Amino acid sequence: MKFSGIRKSIFIIVCATAVIFLAAGGVLGLWSAGEMKELVVEQFNEQQLVIARNVSSLIERELSFLKKEILLLKGDISAKPYNPDKQYQYVQKSFSRVLESGVWRIEIVDLKGRKTCIYMPHKQQYEQEMLETRLQDLASFKVLDDNSVWISKPQIKASGIGLILAMPLTNDSQRILVFDVKVSWFLVPIIRNIRSGKTGYAWLIDEKGTFLSHPRADFVGKSAFKARHEKYSSVSYGRINFIQKEKMLKNQAGTGWYYSFWHRGITGKIKKLIAYCPVNISENPPQKWSVAVVAPVSEIEESVHRGYLMNFLMQGLVIMVILLGASSIVFFELRWTRILEKKVDKRTDALKKSEEKYRSLVESAEDFIFTVDSEGNFQSVNSFTANFFGASPDELIGRGLSSIFPEKVAEEQLKYVRLVYRLGKSTRDEFELKIGEHETWISANFMPMKDQEGIVTGVLCIARDVTENKNLEKQLINAEKLASMGTLAAGVAHEINNPLGVMLGFCDLLLRKTEKGTQDFEDLKTIERQGLHCKQVVENLLSFARLGEGDSEYCDLNRCLRDIINVVKHTLEMEHIELDLRLAETIPMVQGDSRQLQQVFINLINNAIAAMKDGGILAVHTYIERFSRKAVIRFQDNGIGIRQEEMDHIFEPFFTTKPEGEGTGLGLFVSYGIITKYGGSIKCVSNTVASPDKQGGTTFTVKLLTKM
Repeated sequence: MKFSGIRKSIFIIVCATAVIFLAAGGVLGLWSAGEMKELVVEQFNEQQLVIARNVSSLIERELSFLKKEILLLKGDISAKPYNPDKQYQYVQKSFSRVLESGVWRIEIVDLKGRKTCIYMPHKQQYEQEMLETRLQDLASFKVLDDNSVWISKPQIKASGIGLILAMPLTNDSQRILVFDVKVSWFLVPIIRNIRSGKTGYAWLIDEKGTFLSHPRADFVGKSAFKARHEKYSSVSYGRINFIQKEKMLKNQAGTGWYYSFWHRGITGKIKKLIAYCPVNISENPPQKWSVAVVAPVSEIEESVHRGYLMNFLMQGLVIMVILLGASSIVFFELRWTRILEKKVDKRTDALKKSEEKYRSLVESAEDFIFTVDSEGNFQSVNSFTANFFGASPDELIGRGLSSIFPEKVAEEQLKYVRLVYRLGKSTRDEFELKIGEHETWISANFMPMKDQEGIVTGVLCIARDVTENKNLEKQLINAEKLASMGTLAAGVAHEINNPLGVMLGFCDLLLRKTEKGTQDFEDLKTIERQGLHCKQVVENLLSFARLGEGDSEYCDLNRCLRDIINVVKHTLEMEHIELDLRLAETIPMVQGDSRQLQQVFINLINNAIAAMKDGGILAVHTYIERFSRKAVIRFQDNGIGIRQEEMDHIFEPFFTTKPEGEGTGLGLFVSYGIITKYGGSIKCVSNTVASPDKQGGTTFTVKLLTKM
């Protein structure tokens, strides 16, 4: 009986111990589940914030692309007199690049005449009177400067939400170039495939709180504060309204949560996590949108709850086996704890992969992207920037701007960084960067990175190589200058030609009356020769002025070159110049008159001969350019070269690098006119023999349209 009592006592003690362990395990389970849920929710929301920032960056980059496109189109249109028919081809080329970015219509609006010329993709343009609604759309348009793009507020109409990008074609802003953008077309490629977790999505509001994008089509175009209330009027939306009004509409970035009553077709009270970030649309006029990425908390809690339930099942098993010993309880507790940890790690890895996906967008971009602190020390650098300067990203972290940029450039950038810290707003700069022998123009945008309190914690710089745009701008300026000089030269030539003809006429009369062999006869012949020389100079000027006349012709490029080579072959031998002639046999007919093209080729060859007084090598090569399908002729010599300060003037009339009396300065001037007449181009690259670590010589590259 006593033994039975002892056994009963032991059983009671064991049961009490089991209950104590169960209670302790239950308390610990609840505590660990709560801690785990908070940790996972916090990490998940931070990943949503990364997604929101990447979406914001993509929208800003797409808008930047449209701004550059409207600038390029303006340059094409403004380079010639206004003519809707002739400018049709430039607009259609622009459509081929911007149609996928939401531009569905391009207009040239005459505000003074109240008319507009409308261009549609692959359709003929048409003109019509300005509608009153169109005038209202452009009512707030202001001329900023020649290279600034004005962006309208979102225009909500029955046909959808529109956005206008506009800039003046003239300084008085009476004629403006307009890109009409459908916001849905613009945003769908960026936002449509955004996913946070399994069912999370992104939505976008403008600075007034109007939905610009949302999975629910009936919300788009409506006030975010009213749309939800109209759908479920009995529900309070105080928390999300506070986030939108006090955070998102004040251009803040952050995370939070709120209650919703709809999620991808599911209705009822649903707790959601939200991460939001501002989107910079334009600085002048100032305009910012806000993008949000949301996902139901249930997706995150589901995994935690599953582990929590399994933990309690485990504790039930512990009650059954606790009589077998405390070791079994510890063993199973540890085992299931490890299972829970693995599941948490798996979910965390999925979130990290999502982060890496959008981080790869930054790493794969061929732009300079880096962040710095207030002292100009690098906090992060993408691979493109590091590779460009011959380093790795890890080597640059913590180092100053002067470690990769020249001292003067680094000091200037540091000024902009400190300006962003002080004002909390983005700023832009263009600067020239010299790396070895190369000169590169960089366009940089410095943007503030703020914490949840709106304090600037770093500066993000996104820069792009705009050297090609600078060169194009320079070529346009030179082309305009040469055109003006051609007009002036033609006028001067006509004024000189008349008295020159009279002088030669009277000289001819005097020659007929003067006996041959006398000193007077020889003097008159000298006057006649010099007069004819002046006449030839005048004819060259006039021929350049007439280059726009007549129809284009086609000729055999290789045959033209062979005919010219036969003419100068003896001269090359006399000057001890070796000819390297390589003519591609597959070149089609090129656009241009054979005699005028031969004049260009003989001018370039004569210039090369003059540059190689002591002999050298003249290379003449032809080939087809791969992408443009243009015929290319390259004339390369190893002569004395042209100095850099003279390169901007070589195509000007009467400018020559030859000694006085050896050239008129019209050869390249006329050659430029002939080539551009037929839609081609001529470029020059030269190094003088005095250039350090460079071989002297000059290369002229001529490109001509082919008959395809």
